[in-house]
Amino acid sequence: MDKLRVGVLGATGMVGQKYIQLLENHPWFNVTYVAASPNSAGKNYSEAVKGRWQMASPIPSEVSSLNVFDANKVLDAIGKCDFVFSALELDKAATAALEEEYAKNNIAVVSNCSAHRFTPDVPMIVPEINSSHLEIIEQQKKSRAWDKGFIVVKPNCSLQSYLTPLFALQQKGYLISRVILSTMQAVSGAGYPGVASLDIVDNIIPFISGEEEKSEKEPLKILGNIRDGKFVDANSIKFSAHCNRVSVVDGHTACVSFEFADKNNKPTKEEIIKIWREFASVPQQLNLPSAPIHPIIYTEEENRPQPRKDRDNDKSMAVTVGRLRECNVFDYRFVGLSHNTVRGAAGGGILNAELLKAKGFLHS
Repeated sequence: MDKLRVGVLGATGMVGQKYIQLLENHPWFNVTYVAASPNSAGKNYSEAVKGRWQMASPIPSEVSSLNVFDANKVLDAIGKCDFVFSALELDKAATAALEEEYAKNNIAVVSNCSAHRFTPDVPMIVPEINSSHLEIIEQQKKSRAWDKGFIVVKPNCSLQSYLTPLFALQQKGYLISRVILSTMQAVSGAGYPGVASLDIVDNIIPFISGEEEKSEKEPLKILGNIRDGKFVDANSIKFSAHCNRVSVVDGHTACVSFEFADKNNKPTKEEIIKIWREFASVPQQLNLPSAPIHPIIYTEEENRPQPRKDRDNDKSMAVTVGRLRECNVFDYRFVGLSHNTVRGAAGGGILNAELLKAKGFLHS
């Protein structure tokens, strides 16, 4: 199979570096174009990240000598890549405009950024949940007179730790009406250098700008549907979130309490665990390279999941859940964990691209 040529925008940042690390030896994709800020442009990649390569493995040899381009100069990417991963670190308006410019110039954008998450015709994809939302791409292209270009985004990193387990239950007909969750989010979610050590060591920070709003609103679009060429949010479920930054390097944890809409149609604890353990979806059916074999892993130990012990389960792409028990206020409660820089960031973006390729949206 001929590999698709991939570009990475924001390639010198933390998420961009994670993309480059995870794409090494990828069976479908080959990094051929890297772009970043004007300060990095003109250097080769190894020079651009000298002293600030944060990954545990060395820079992939095929990327280290690539020339870094200015991400703002869209025309430079033409002919050098078939699509781009966007890990831009600009303000929302600038990111939105730049991603649209790439799409306008026939370069599909698979974005990790938040700028287009609530654009009415841009799909926000968790492949195990709403792969059918990709059907809006043709409408998106048509309304903007784009030819090959389009934009697809992934959601906020914290959603991965709780949304798929809830969706798995809804898919089986057990509709959920209310969810209260508290996230304990790793410092790597703040990028590099992230949170100052004097703030986070021996401490919990009970505020992450914009996180609670994202955690409450983004699931509604993902669980919603398409009507008249635009997304309509799900209106039968409500989320209330507390988001905290904790002294953990990688791995976002969520403590979740939830209530079923129909008290007469409520599964037992054993039935819920069975649903989670048997859950599989489109990425597993398509055998996508980055897809976890088991999207949801249930652990019986009463003190699990734990970030250090469980964040790397199934290629760091699975959601690990545990401590399912009855709730004194709602119906049930559990703890969920996912790897925020892999499943919640670059790995999730790569899985989205694999889904797009498998569905015929990406090609050379």
